[in-house]
Amino acid sequence: MGMVTLRTVEGQMMVASDSNGHSIVIGKSPDPGFTWYGVKASDLLLMSAAACSAYDVVEILGKQKQPLRDLKIIVQGDQHNDPPYRFTQIHLHYVIYGKVDPVKAEKAIQLSEEKYCSVLCTIRPGVPIISDFEIQE
Repeated sequence: MGMVTLRTVEGQMMVASDSNGHSIVIGKSPDPGFTWYGVKASDLLLMSAAACSAYDVVEILGKQKQPLRDLKIIVQGDQHNDPPYRFTQIHLHYVIYGKVDPVKAEKAIQLSEEKYCSVLCTIRPGVPIISDFEIQE
């Protein structure tokens, strides 16, 4: 079971700690200019989706003995312009580095998105998720 803790620090600045005690700063400064000193909560959702899927893809390709050197995921979240700024679509673009078999890469991404990634499987019923990939040898 996952459990996080969030504390306000000052104004709309917060610190969240994960179930292992690792922390991240979230939110805006209290100054009138609303400078972002931490991660935006909506960006944190996109980061979580990417991290969750990346974990799966790296593990699956590793078990298949694919020569993965690196993985980058670029996530774009489209949102409504009005509150509550609901996501209308999330797009994940996987950049796979190494001589990875494209069929195995595609299958690894599909398994992550449809079976293993708890974040994407939670988001998917309410928000369309699309993805594509490229391989950079």
